[in-house]
Amino acid sequence: MNYPLMLAALTVPLASLALADESATTLAPVVVTATRTPEPESQTLASVTVIDRAEIERRQARSVPDLLRGIPGVAIAQSGGAGHPASIFLRGTNADHVLVLIDGVKVGSATLGTAPLQNLPIEQIDRIEVVRGPRSSLYGSEAIGGVIQIFTKQGGGPLTARASIGGGTLGTGSVSAGVSGGGDQGWFNLGANLDRTDGINACDGSPSPFAGCGVTQPDRDGYRNVGVNLRAGYAFSDAAKLDVHLLRSENRSDFDGSLFSGNISRAEQQVVGASATLKPLKPWTVILAAGYSWDKHRSFYEDVALSLDDFFVDSFNTERETYSLQNDVAILPGQIATLGVDYLNDRVDGTVDYNEDSRDNLGVFGEYQGRFGAADLKLSLRQDDNQQFGAHVTGNAALGYLFGNGIQLSLSYGTAFKGPTFNELYYPGFGNPDLDPEQSHSLELGLGGNLPLGAQASGRWGISLYQTEIDDMIAFDAPTFAAANIASARIQGIEASGSARILDLELAANLTLLNPENRSDGANEGNLLPRRPEQTFRFDLDRQFQRWSAGATLFVAGRRFDDLANRTRLDGYTLVDLRAEYAITPALRLQARLENVFDEEYETAYLFNQPGRAAYLTLRYAFEPGLE
Repeated sequence: MNYPLMLAALTVPLASLALADESATTLAPVVVTATRTPEPESQTLASVTVIDRAEIERRQARSVPDLLRGIPGVAIAQSGGAGHPASIFLRGTNADHVLVLIDGVKVGSATLGTAPLQNLPIEQIDRIEVVRGPRSSLYGSEAIGGVIQIFTKQGGGPLTARASIGGGTLGTGSVSAGVSGGGDQGWFNLGANLDRTDGINACDGSPSPFAGCGVTQPDRDGYRNVGVNLRAGYAFSDAAKLDVHLLRSENRSDFDGSLFSGNISRAEQQVVGASATLKPLKPWTVILAAGYSWDKHRSFYEDVALSLDDFFVDSFNTERETYSLQNDVAILPGQIATLGVDYLNDRVDGTVDYNEDSRDNLGVFGEYQGRFGAADLKLSLRQDDNQQFGAHVTGNAALGYLFGNGIQLSLSYGTAFKGPTFNELYYPGFGNPDLDPEQSHSLELGLGGNLPLGAQASGRWGISLYQTEIDDMIAFDAPTFAAANIASARIQGIEASGSARILDLELAANLTLLNPENRSDGANEGNLLPRRPEQTFRFDLDRQFQRWSAGATLFVAGRRFDDLANRTRLDGYTLVDLRAEYAITPALRLQARLENVFDEEYETAYLFNQPGRAAYLTLRYAFEPGLE
């Protein structure tokens, strides 16, 4: 198979949020996802959350959904424990209204319309940027709620080696290893991991085929993940850089199912990409990128009582090729103009016979960023010409003003769209080839700044108010037994966040208040959209004690409903996690985590269980020259 190379317009070396020693200052992270160009997080006018490798290890997160839980505007519904499908709702929009990128490459299933974030190996991730709000004017389809971009480990500098081994409750075990380096001009990283767990009973079962898993299989549903990451690059000069990357994961997940749906899934995700960054002239940067992503899912059925061993049920396969040309021109100091072209080709195959099994999309976009004293202006416009649903134009405008006291006020407006999936267009007995893209327009007001904590402390705060209206939403039309553009929604929300570092103490808090209102005509008008809690709150507290560190996370989620009619209520819940770490030597650390301390029973999807109290230990080793 030919693996073209892909979009790494966004794979330039990034500064990460690193906590320096006591005599140094904290460096602000640089983000690229919000504008497709590097900029300090404090200067972007978008609502952005950055999670770097230090925070991933400090929180001892075991999966991407676990890591994203409690971020402002993020709600998660998972159908079982580790490795089971996780839906990410960003600012109350649908799970398929979130664009997911890995090192700049668009990933996910073109049949389902979502990306399997639960299967991404967290040990291979260096940082995550979550941009909330519409971004179709830069990325095209799907970015109604926002964009989640995952960056893999890059390497660079002296040769280093790392390894970890861990285990815990539910027969959980993990092992990972990696090596990185490259010197001053090059960079490379090679890493691999294996994770497994016996899991929990994913579903309580129900006699109804339309509730939960529709069957009763009171067994433990295990999960296994194998991941590999390779990334390398070289800066030939200040005017020429090359970067290549590969991420692959293979997964097996048991679930409660039947002979018709299967009860074992085997999934594979792979992303291959490369980019060349050139500077023909000092103010002009050209980024050429290409890549390939592959999402494969197969279902099997195993029944020991009937002596059926891995009986094949069905398969779905998505292949995506993407090419990109981006030009960034520094017009004047503080002013950047961007002009680019993206090309995407989707192909699907498997056991389902679609009337059409491929489509392409050509997107042309432009962006202007200007700083005029205390004022910032960002404008972007894009046209996508899709083979199946024609042309679509989206835009975004943002204006910010920095007051003398350090408080920044911003106002933004953006439009976005999402093209129908192959299932919505062509799935036998359900698809409708006449569907139009879903459309949205959003308005946001933001306010934020630094906390006045004195010379021995630092902190930031922010608050955002937003409203998103979505038209032509695709839903099941009972009279025609097919998908149709019959739904609409209005989502209003408030997000507030704050963080502070006071000597060896770190505190962070996030609050989201959400009103995801169904505006469709009929009996469900005015109801809440399913599986989105109306309130979420997270509070983190961490303290350093020389070789010791300890922390805790409090997460609170309000009620939600599992159905459009709002008859099936899922109660709110409160989770407390504890963590500790001891540095045996500067290179060797022992970590411990206690999840769900009070053994809270809760559901984020009706009849699907979530893990109870669990404990984990991890031993991490990292060798660097001079580290003793």
